[in-house]
Amino acid sequence: MSVTTSIERIGAMRCGVGESPVWHAREHALYWTDIPGRVLWRWDASSDRTHAWALPEMAGSLALIDEGGVALAMETGIFVMEHPVPDAPIAMRECLATVAHRSGGMRFNDGRCDRQGRFLAGTMVCDTALARTEGRLYRLNVERRSLHVLCDELIVPNGLAFSPDGRTMYLSDSHASRRIVWSFDYDIDDGVPYGRRVFIEMGEALGLGRPDGAAVDADGCYWICGNDAGLVHRFTPEGKLERSIAVPAAKPAMCAFGGAGLDTLFVTSIRLEGDALSGATFAVEVGVKGLPEPMLRLPIGVSGGGGK
Repeated sequence: MSVTTSIERIGAMRCGVGESPVWHAREHALYWTDIPGRVLWRWDASSDRTHAWALPEMAGSLALIDEGGVALAMETGIFVMEHPVPDAPIAMRECLATVAHRSGGMRFNDGRCDRQGRFLAGTMVCDTALARTEGRLYRLNVERRSLHVLCDELIVPNGLAFSPDGRTMYLSDSHASRRIVWSFDYDIDDGVPYGRRVFIEMGEALGLGRPDGAAVDADGCYWICGNDAGLVHRFTPEGKLERSIAVPAAKPAMCAFGGAGLDTLFVTSIRLEGDALSGATFAVEVGVKGLPEPMLRLPIGVSGGGGK
């Protein structure tokens, strides 16, 4: 079912690849990255102002840190940055873990924290035309400064999300040759997914697009961006398509709930030549509430600094 709803653009930026929107409730602000632009963005909902910080590497995903700071999954590892300050360069605090890529030309892509505050992120070969299955999903072990492989043989890992109780994990592979979303049982004590099964198949003939970034709402429904189709879809926990919302960009990349009532779906997108609003970030009123995004929990002695 296609649904018409209220959509507003945030700011005037056009990202090469807008990715990993995360709502910061205390700041009433949205953070996200432009991967090829090597930029961290922040939009302040109270003032309607945006700020941008240059990054040393491409950042595929981010997690806010509970005592302040930002963790970024970049090209060579996962790094902690000091909490960004407007009109000042962002400063790297420390490296939490380096990544041993399976080949050259790889970087981190989609990622987020599970409900317990552990950071997970996937890697991919940057040249997607190669369709190489060298991507992996990692879980960060902060205490050991290491990355634990949870899934491998991925092309373009995306769609990472967790059910409200944290016991179901979702993961997509958005490459054109796959177009699939899996669900897993998830051990909330050890942070290990198991029992992988097909949750959604988004074959080209269905016109749903490729399954890109995702979010889960308070009802446990799974929202996923339909890249190439200009759509965001809501699937029930049983995998039934409940609605599709058109956005004014052909390639929506990732979505996240935020706003004062957590009832706004923020959607980033990818820039295309000739598509005037592509690369923009949108605020979509969807009529349902999301869940607070978990923050990364760091042990004593490891800090993002700058408490916010």
